[in-house]
Amino acid sequence: MTKRIFVTATNTDIGKTYTCKLLIENLSKRGLSVGIIKPLETGVKDGNCPDGLELLNIIKKYNKNFEALHVEDIVPITYSFPAAPFVASKAKKLDLKKIDSAIEKLEKLCDVLIIEGAGGLYVPLDKEYMIIDLIAYLKAKTLLVTHCSLGCINDTLLSKKALEDENIQHVVAFNCKENYDSFFRVSEPYFLQTNFEVLKVQNDMDKICDVLYNL
Repeated sequence: MTKRIFVTATNTDIGKTYTCKLLIENLSKRGLSVGIIKPLETGVKDGNCPDGLELLNIIKKYNKNFEALHVEDIVPITYSFPAAPFVASKAKKLDLKKIDSAIEKLEKLCDVLIIEGAGGLYVPLDKEYMIIDLIAYLKAKTLLVTHCSLGCINDTLLSKKALEDENIQHVVAFNCKENYDSFFRVSEPYFLQTNFEVLKVQNDMDKICDVLYNL
């Protein structure tokens, strides 16, 4: 059975796509057949899916089974308006069957399927579903990507608690970008002194993958 890893974040523009690319590279180099899907993408105009195309280009480098696929295969639902799917779709009901169908097709091509979310855990998809509900529905292990800027303690702990409340198995990883020095001085001391394991996307991908794959 294909293993599902859902990549979510504490907010938008935290680095989910960047992290997905690192996951693809790391897991592929272990000899695993890796796949990728981004069930929903907003801000798509004239068929241009920026995140989807970026993910498709890298997955084709590592999994020959994806070479003949198009962006529509890995991004089954798109909206032109750059907003939460609930708003972008004008409150249209989430088409879970379309997502299920796309996943079923892709899981035949890989051992591990990485699923990239949209925004944070409480981004509304329709009147019933938010991202965290989609994670639970898909029964996926989860990588929570968080930031290193001021405020990351609050954002990280809130999102982690939300996952724990839903009994979703997860790993937390910090994407420090240009804020590493600030994180080291301002926020990391709290995490270290409370025995919170600080795994960084840039430095600890081997361990992140080990833990995720064995959840």
